Amino acid sequence: MLRIFLALTLTLGIAHGALAQDATGTDEPAAAPRAQTGGATTLEDILARQRGEKVDNSYRAQNTGQGNAEGLLGQLGTRGVASDSDVYRAIRYGSADVTVSTKGPAAGVLIQDGGMWWWTFRTGPLREYGTYILGGMLVVLLLFFLIRGRIRIDGEKTGRTVTRFSGFERFGHWLFAGSFLILGLTGLLTLYGRDFLIPLFGKEGFATIAQGCKWLHNNLAWAFMLGLIIITVNWIAHNIPNRTDLKWLAAGGGLFTKGKHPPAKKFNAGQKIIFWLCILLGVSISLSGLSLLFPFELPMFAKTFSIANATGLPQLLGLDLPTQMSPQEEMQYAQVWHVMVAYAFIAIILAHIYLGSVGMEGAFDAMGTGEVEEQWAREHHSLWLEEVKAQEASDGAASPAE
Repeated sequence: MLRIFLALTLTLGIAHGALAQDATGTDEPAAAPRAQTGGATTLEDILARQRGEKVDNSYRAQNTGQGNAEGLLGQLGTRGVASDSDVYRAIRYGSADVTVSTKGPAAGVLIQDGGMWWWTFRTGPLREYGTYILGGMLVVLLLFFLIRGRIRIDGEKTGRTVTRFSGFERFGHWLFAGSFLILGLTGLLTLYGRDFLIPLFGKEGFATIAQGCKWLHNNLAWAFMLGLIIITVNWIAHNIPNRTDLKWLAAGGGLFTKGKHPPAKKFNAGQKIIFWLCILLGVSISLSGLSLLFPFELPMFAKTFSIANATGLPQLLGLDLPTQMSPQEEMQYAQVWHVMVAYAFIAIILAHIYLGSVGMEGAFDAMGTGEVEEQWAREHHSLWLEEVKAQEASDGAASPAE
C-alpha cells in the first residue's frame, strides 16, 4: 500500500508540473495576479523594474490604504489606521486629506509625482546641450578673431563724426542689453550654482547668493521688457528686409574679406537678423517668465498644446502633448522653455557683443557716444550715410541765410 501511495503521489506531482509549464510557457510558477496581492506590487512588477522596463503605476494611485478619506483618518499621526506606505501613496497621488495653514490653488500638494521628468531633464540634457551651445559659440568667436582679426577701418579717417543714435535710442538699447546681461548671469548662477558656488562659499553662502539672484532676476525682468518695447518702437521701421540685404548676405557682409564693404542702410542684413531674433526670443522669454511669476493667473502651456494638437502636427511627430496640467506642471514646462530660449538668446548676444566691441573698430562708439567716424559709416553703412548727407544738405538749403 505504501508503495502504491508513493507512486500515485509522484504521478500527480509530475502531471501538475506539466500543466503549470504548459500554462506559463516556462518552468517558473505563474506570478500571482495583482488581485491576489491586495493591489500591492507583484513579482512581475519588481522584475520588470529591475530590467529597466516601464511599469504601469496606476494601481498605486488606486491603492492608497482604505480607499476613502474616512478610512485614512489619523494617517498623519504616530499610530494611524494606515501604514506608512499607504500614507505615502495617498500623499503622492493626491488622495490624502491634507490640511495646510495657507490657502492657494496648489497649497495641498505635498508631493508632485510628475516632477521627476523635469528635474532629470533640467539637470541632465538641458544643461548638457545648453553648455555645448554657449561653449561652441565662444569657440567660434575665438577662431574668428584668430583667423580674421579685428575688422578695422580701411580708409583714412576724416576726423568728422556722424550722429548714428540719439540719446533715447541708446537708453532703450542699454536698458534692454544691461538688464539682459544681469538676467543671463543670475539665471546661469541659478542653473549651475550648486556645482560651483557651494564648494567655494558653502551651502549658507550659496543660499544667500541664490536668494539675491532670484530677487534680481524677478525684478529686472520688468526693465528687460520695457527695453524690449523701446527698441521695437525705435527700430522696427529700419529693420524691414529689402533687396539690399540680399546683396549684403551674398557678399558675407564683408566680414570674411578685407577691404570689401557691401552697401547697407542704417542696419545691415546681419543686424536685422539679430534685431528680429531679439524681438522673437525676447517676447517668448518674457511670456514664459510672466507665466513663472504668475503661474496661477497666466498658465500658458496647456492652452498652447491644445492649439498645437488641433493642427495634427504633434501626432505626425509621434508626440502626445498634454492639455490638462496642474499649476506645478505648468511651471515645469514654462521653466524648461524659459531656459531653452535663454541659451539660444545668450549665444546670439555673445556674437553681437563681440562684433560691437573688440571685433570691429569704431562699432562701440555708435552706442557709446552715439557718434561714429564718417569713414566708418561710409564703409559699413554707405547708403545710410548718403541719406544723412542728403538730409543735412536739405536742411541747410531750407535754413534762411544770415
